[in-house]
Amino acid sequence: MSDYAVTNPATGETLATYPTATDAEVDAAIAAADHAFRTWGRTSTPQERAPLLRRVAELHRERRDELAAIIVREMGKPLAAAEGEVDFAADITEYYADNIERITADTPIDLIAEGSAVIRRAPLGVLLGIMPWNFPYYQVARFAAPNIALGNTVLLKHAPQCPESAAAIAQMYLDAGFPEGVYVDVRLTNDQSATVIADRRVQGVSVTGSERAGAAVAEIAGRNLKKVALELGGSDPFILLSTDDLDGAVQMAAEARLDNNGQSCNAAKRFIVADDLYDAFLEKFTAAMADAKVGDPFEGDTVLGPLSSLTAAERLAEQVDRAVAQGATVATGGVRDGAFYPGTVLTGVTADMDAYREEFFGPVGMVFKVADEDEAIEVANGTSFGLGSYVFTTDPEQAERIADRIEAGMVYVNIVLADSPELPFGGVKRSGTGREMGLLAADEFVNKKLIRTAG
Repeated sequence: MSDYAVTNPATGETLATYPTATDAEVDAAIAAADHAFRTWGRTSTPQERAPLLRRVAELHRERRDELAAIIVREMGKPLAAAEGEVDFAADITEYYADNIERITADTPIDLIAEGSAVIRRAPLGVLLGIMPWNFPYYQVARFAAPNIALGNTVLLKHAPQCPESAAAIAQMYLDAGFPEGVYVDVRLTNDQSATVIADRRVQGVSVTGSERAGAAVAEIAGRNLKKVALELGGSDPFILLSTDDLDGAVQMAAEARLDNNGQSCNAAKRFIVADDLYDAFLEKFTAAMADAKVGDPFEGDTVLGPLSSLTAAERLAEQVDRAVAQGATVATGGVRDGAFYPGTVLTGVTADMDAYREEFFGPVGMVFKVADEDEAIEVANGTSFGLGSYVFTTDPEQAERIADRIEAGMVYVNIVLADSPELPFGGVKRSGTGREMGLLAADEFVNKKLIRTAG
């Protein structure tokens, strides 16, 4: 795709198109970010940066209605979810303004010898962020806010279907009072992205996206000895071994699968249920998924809007159809209508099927029956992904055991949809490297400089 475009997935109508940057514009964008780093980034203080970041957060809230409507049109997110995403992006940005002293302060070292030593956190320079379409504001906030708080400057390549939300974010950084070049929105092609990564003025790249995109970017970054952070796919397990409230567990299971039209890397996707709860859970979960209203994302009671594009819906339908051809059973759903796809439940998925290892990026949940804790762990870890995970049990000791044994970057016990600005986000295995959000995010693109002074 050479042009960035807003195509409403609910109607298929292309509302606006935008050209990609020329090579001259790309070079100018890098030069602006580099100049901003060498002037503002190296000379501004945390105390000067914090109020500007706080103003960015305020602008998210002041422009909430406009910002939310943009992403409903761009990628089909239901309006209430779009409004919630804008709020979350504001909260994340504000978190780094509030904690800027903590993430930039010197860390003293207890010396064996005389004298003193500290670790001083210094910015690296210009960073490239390559962001996805599924959370147009939230994904950007968790990359840009901590790095700008540190004094880095940002080039932001957003997804080709998100040109208007991308421009709106850049405008907020300017309107908040940041100098030109601190945050630069640039509509890059993939080839231009490779050129930017290789440029000597660019010090690192952060990617949120598919395994394929992450591997391609990491290869280029490796050749050019650039720091890279990757947040890629996930096929998160939801393990249910015991409960005092099955209806509540089912409700949380459905919410964890249907959030953001099912297009979330850390959504629960594989539901692993103890055999004594399996039949009742499957019946209730299937009903909950079937009841999720599919419709106009601007309507208040819509649970599932369209997927992000017709192509995305066709890809999901192909995965489900292939799972059925290989022996899985559709308990509900499974029939595409344009870019719309209903809540769908698959059973009978076995380790010899493609579906066992794939990520379903849409409202499709797979339900597995297990005999005990050990089998639950075996199924949970039987994937190349390792992003998030969910454990439901009434036994605190069992929860601790499972949390230790799960191969994932995050474990949530008896709770879902609990992301928060202070909690680090990231995974292991093919789900990526590095962490975003929380204080750990500020350690990704920073020079931890040792300063040792004689006694």
